[in-house]
Amino acid sequence: MLSVPALSAQVTPWQTAITASPDAQTLPEDRGADGLAQTLKKLHTWASLMMIVAHPDDEDGGMLTFESRGVGARTAILTLNRGEGGQNAMSGEADDALGLIRTNELLLADQYSGTEQMFSRVADYGFSKTLDEAHEKWGRDRVLYDVVHAVRLYRPLVLTSVFTGNITDGHGHHQVSGEAAQEVFKMAGDPSIFPDQIAAGLRPWSPLKVYARLPFFSITSKGMYDYATNKWAPVRFYDYVKEQSSDKVPAVDVAIEEGRFDPILGRSYIQMSREGWSQQKSQNGGGNPPLAGAFDVEYHRYGSRVDSPSGGQPEQESNFFDGIDTSLPGIASLAHGNTAFLTAALKAIDQHVATATFNYLPANPAKIAPELAQGYLETKALIETVNASSLSADDKANVVYELNIKLAQFNTALVEALGLQVNALVIPKTGNQPTKLGISAEETPTSVTPGAQFDVRLHITSAAPWTTGGPLRLTGSWLATPEKEGWKLERMGAPGLDTASSQEGDVLYRVTAPRDAEYTRPYFTRPSPEQPYYDIADPSLLNLPFAPYPVAGWAKFTYNGAELRVGQVVQTNHRVHGYGNLFQPLVVMPRISVNLSVQAGIVPLGTASFPLAVSVKNYQQDSADGTLRLTLPAGWTSDPPTQTFHLRPNEVLPVAFILHPAALAAQSYDVKVVAQSGNSEFREGVETVGYPGMRPYFLYKPATYTTRGVDVKVAPGLNVGYVMGTGDETPAALSQLGIHPHMLSAVDLASADLSRYNAILVGIRAYSNRPDLTANNPRLLDYVKQGGIVIVQYQSPEFDHNYGPYPYTLSGNAEKVVDETDAVKLQNPSQPLFSWPNSISSADFDGWVEERGHGFMQSWDEHYQALAETADSGQDPQRGGLLYARYGKGAYIYAAFALYRQFPAAIPGAYRILANLVSLGANPAFNSAAK
Repeated sequence: MLSVPALSAQVTPWQTAITASPDAQTLPEDRGADGLAQTLKKLHTWASLMMIVAHPDDEDGGMLTFESRGVGARTAILTLNRGEGGQNAMSGEADDALGLIRTNELLLADQYSGTEQMFSRVADYGFSKTLDEAHEKWGRDRVLYDVVHAVRLYRPLVLTSVFTGNITDGHGHHQVSGEAAQEVFKMAGDPSIFPDQIAAGLRPWSPLKVYARLPFFSITSKGMYDYATNKWAPVRFYDYVKEQSSDKVPAVDVAIEEGRFDPILGRSYIQMSREGWSQQKSQNGGGNPPLAGAFDVEYHRYGSRVDSPSGGQPEQESNFFDGIDTSLPGIASLAHGNTAFLTAALKAIDQHVATATFNYLPANPAKIAPELAQGYLETKALIETVNASSLSADDKANVVYELNIKLAQFNTALVEALGLQVNALVIPKTGNQPTKLGISAEETPTSVTPGAQFDVRLHITSAAPWTTGGPLRLTGSWLATPEKEGWKLERMGAPGLDTASSQEGDVLYRVTAPRDAEYTRPYFTRPSPEQPYYDIADPSLLNLPFAPYPVAGWAKFTYNGAELRVGQVVQTNHRVHGYGNLFQPLVVMPRISVNLSVQAGIVPLGTASFPLAVSVKNYQQDSADGTLRLTLPAGWTSDPPTQTFHLRPNEVLPVAFILHPAALAAQSYDVKVVAQSGNSEFREGVETVGYPGMRPYFLYKPATYTTRGVDVKVAPGLNVGYVMGTGDETPAALSQLGIHPHMLSAVDLASADLSRYNAILVGIRAYSNRPDLTANNPRLLDYVKQGGIVIVQYQSPEFDHNYGPYPYTLSGNAEKVVDETDAVKLQNPSQPLFSWPNSISSADFDGWVEERGHGFMQSWDEHYQALAETADSGQDPQRGGLLYARYGKGAYIYAAFALYRQFPAAIPGAYRILANLVSLGANPAFNSAAK
């Protein structure tokens, strides 16, 4: 077991407010001597920067690391969406579940760059080719509202963007982020824009500069390349600040030395940032790790409110902050009138920082603590002086905002210099009397439920003893819980803190969660993935990654008159096989969760009965008894009508209901599942998303199953094999058709008798994560040759190695058709694949969601037949979405149409197409043609 002190300090150099850390352990670079060295660097400047991008993994992490850890600037990323519509290389989770995963991965990556994270409310609805489409889906004002809100909240001196708002951005979402960065430069300082934000307490803020990274493209005689449409276009860039177009490539105004070596970090800024990028595992773990050496990234300045020393706008610059006095005394530039007192006080504070920095010895960090304490006290006194001064209300607010950040940074520096730590841990119940606790953190449950009682150990340590009369004193400790909830806190004792020379000890609490405690859940929700933005439950949380965790432990110290605070969100500890000990924040879960295996599906017309799989989980630490019941459409019945349950702590009970529909028609029906336990009803399911190593967060779904009657038939008695890729719901869709697929393992692919399968389906992106599939691909082709049917669903560029029976091309710039309303034309309607057992027409592509498909083939051997054609507006006709080839006695099919996205939405046509694909081997016309 890990010892408690090994969990490290609960502060980071990039902390700009005195908050409880949600992490049990910070990065090594943020601990000890390295952490304090970076905090001193940040104390010396008030430089600040915000980068605005579209998706997680869009950020220029090397630049952010350079500015945060190299320059000492306060940095933030505003990421418009959470990547819900992307691909998932780690699991089958998609849509909002994937958004939670990618949010958590980005938070991990941010630790490496030393960056704070913000989000807007819009959601990733899939690949977007144009700015206009993104505006139509998201609403331009909705995006700008959230971006203005974030800028007014964070108040950066400089804005940056990776994208320019032009077609070279390669994605409609990217274009929106580039446009928004330049528009907010003009808008955020105008109080008449979104005045409700001003009424709610935010103040106007005008950043001084705005930059965007130079586009990722080359100019040729053909013009510039639009990666979203795979077409050439004339050179034309629109400047949203100046509101004018140009046929010139944006000039280089500043180059960021991301490849510069930092001796504190022990590597270059881009090397450290790429380690963070690698945490974004659902997106294949970021880019390749860079080697040491020079690496500059160029930016163009789109707007500036700063004059150069020679007058006029600055030209070539050495950094983003040229022309801005970012020294500590430069904070005085925020005020007007008689500011001599402010400048003099800031210079004195800055001198304390300079002296502490000069005298800093990593082997003896406490040596500079007196100097830091004096800087802290003078900063606190200056805040009081400013508030009592004759400065205007706006000037006072602007100056105090920056001084409070300095106060938090002084707090961090003193905590680091003195080696102060607080570890807040759930522990097994200790009885009614405090007992001596060991050095190790014990394994505990990871959650509590409303009304539950549990114990918390607040372990407090210092690198040097505190005494009642010395410069360092422990003056208080407490647990913080949600203000609007009545958590009961009972202090049970303080073993180890009973002597004047204590260096470490514990405070024990018995905590009782209120019966109405809020669950730990996202503050952003939407009724379905079809809504391209979230509804915000609590407007005060807008722009935050997540709502706060419920319980935190705090300790307060005084050192030479300076009041210091350090806190940590209460942690749990459990072992994960293959990962080891995992510390994660305590969360509040519902006492009972009601989960469905899938949220939606279909029922073939004429079906007399079909199963509904439900699971009920008890999150309590006590057993639970209750009853499951269904609310059914009129005339429907179920077997059993109800199901009783008795669940031990954390036990999950699977329940299978058999539903008997009455007068089933081609329409949608809702089936609701309710769990009754005691006097409470539970109508929601909760899912843990992601994988070990991320902060826990959970997806809540109503326990409602939506089914649709569909006119669909399937060949009888089919035996289908399935090669799961990165995860999809196609196996569940097959089950709804009455086919129960066999999930093919590596052993099956290598040695099983494949001839017993009527068809084998390959799941999405399987060739990117199933090395056993690529190794045994010849066996699949031999299976086809002997009469089998192989259907390969959408694949990523890893498939571009001629795994089919005949050559084809699928490159990294593979075409995609993103408008789900684009017409689909069947090239050969009489083809057997379209005729039996269901008559497929273009109407089967009506009502689709998110997109037509990804990974369309670019070219193919003449043995393949292109069976369907579709295209976005302005796109060349795409025929590589459904390819069919006879090979030997069998058939090989590549289906890039996004069937897998349609199954969770119960789109009838997708099921009908799937039924024909897997039934092909039994198709009379197919077999007749083979003879």
